[in-house]
Amino acid sequence: MNYSLFLLLFYHRVPLELNNTNMAYSGQKSAAITNYRGTDRLILGIVLAVITFWLFAQTTLNIAPTMSADLKISNNLNSIAVSITALFSGIFIVVAGGLADRVGRMKITNIGILLNIVGSLLIVISPSGTAAFLLVGRIFQGLSAACIMPATLALMKAYFDGKERQRALSFWSIGSWGGSGLCSLFGGFVASTIGWRWIFVLSIVVAIISYLVLRGTPESKVAATEKKAFDWSGLITFIIAMVALNIVIGQGSELGWLSSPILTGVIIFIISAVIFFRIEARSKNSFVELSLFNNKTYSGATLSNFLLNGAAGTLLVSLSLVQEQAGLSSLQSGLITVGYLVAILSTIRIGEKLLQKLGPRKPMLLGCFITGLGILLTTFTFLLAKEYIITAFIGFTLFGIGLGFYATPSTDAALSSIPDNKAGTASGIYKMASSLGAAFGVAISAAIFYGLSHMKGISPMAEIAMGRTDNVNVRYAAAMALLFNVFMVVVAIIAIVLTVPKRNLKPAIK
Repeated sequence: MNYSLFLLLFYHRVPLELNNTNMAYSGQKSAAITNYRGTDRLILGIVLAVITFWLFAQTTLNIAPTMSADLKISNNLNSIAVSITALFSGIFIVVAGGLADRVGRMKITNIGILLNIVGSLLIVISPSGTAAFLLVGRIFQGLSAACIMPATLALMKAYFDGKERQRALSFWSIGSWGGSGLCSLFGGFVASTIGWRWIFVLSIVVAIISYLVLRGTPESKVAATEKKAFDWSGLITFIIAMVALNIVIGQGSELGWLSSPILTGVIIFIISAVIFFRIEARSKNSFVELSLFNNKTYSGATLSNFLLNGAAGTLLVSLSLVQEQAGLSSLQSGLITVGYLVAILSTIRIGEKLLQKLGPRKPMLLGCFITGLGILLTTFTFLLAKEYIITAFIGFTLFGIGLGFYATPSTDAALSSIPDNKAGTASGIYKMASSLGAAFGVAISAAIFYGLSHMKGISPMAEIAMGRTDNVNVRYAAAMALLFNVFMVVVAIIAIVLTVPKRNLKPAIK
């Protein structure tokens, strides 16, 4: 059906509740679940749950200065509040995916919705002069995203098949990729009209609607054959490694890459990472199931997903450049990305159709090529301000088209290549790649940009290439940081060529 999802909520009535039993499967779907087919109402509820993070929680990237001034907290504390959500989401998303497989995908989705309501409420009532409520609220939002993303992806795999699954994943992608494209404009508009706290009030409203729409959906989980101890040692070493790496990347340029705190962080990261991989390779109940990466298709889709999300650093660098050097406001610079938003929303369904006709590999590669071309246009920082703004607008539009072509084929390639009883765990790892890719991509791009911006001089050849010399350092730094994002897309293309087949294969993991 091609009805609007919102119209289907009221006019397309399909009973969700089949019975009161707890249905499960192990490898194969149970008879009860086989008889149940996902509906447009289920898709709508899942999309609403997904955008509680991508549309609402992500608005802090744009409204951080307003929040800091209103709450009277330092910029350092405010920066922590902005980044802590992605950190907790990335760390715990695999754990939540594994729990979704064992205790139920609907239960974990509902827990995620509840966590978002609690977190948003804490942010709404945050008193001036303290960051405690804000920080705790942002942590809850990160945990909420960690629950919702893998659980809802696993529900898509459980209750949809073939073209219907691909269609459902397209709407899931619209909620995530579209929400991430709209969040800065949405946050700026709400904050400048009715106040930034209303962003999180609206998030609570959407979360409640999502719960009501999903209510009655039959449970989906893996039949438990034996109780397993939780992999606490693996989780702890993973947390230490990720926190250390984030500190090194985020503070390296400010503290000095060879300073003792940064070198200590590097050592802690290396030791923790080595211990983590040794634990996960030997453990029978590891929370990051490394055996999933024995599947080449899953590995390629996940790696390219990490790299394409890492290219989000393009937005930070390019928009910072036009604000600093062309005098644009945050709202004006955000308008440069309007083409990105429109393009990604209008091409996600095209990516789905290309997947159905050509298989996953060709649309994934096409998407990466277009994305790379779009980012390459943003590297033309030698242009005058007006010329660069036009070029960057075209570049961001191509960026959105490329991601739209890539999103559904990549997600379907990852989920279609694994068995049902690994869906939650595999979805968690796939979405962890999204969160950590964006976090590290933005951090590395920022480190290159701000680090090179403060260099006292660059080579004469670079000055000739950049044209004007009054702000050559900043424009050179931006070009290098943006070229790093192009490099990530190139690596993603290589990964897809080497791993993803031309057509979907049957699950290879037993």
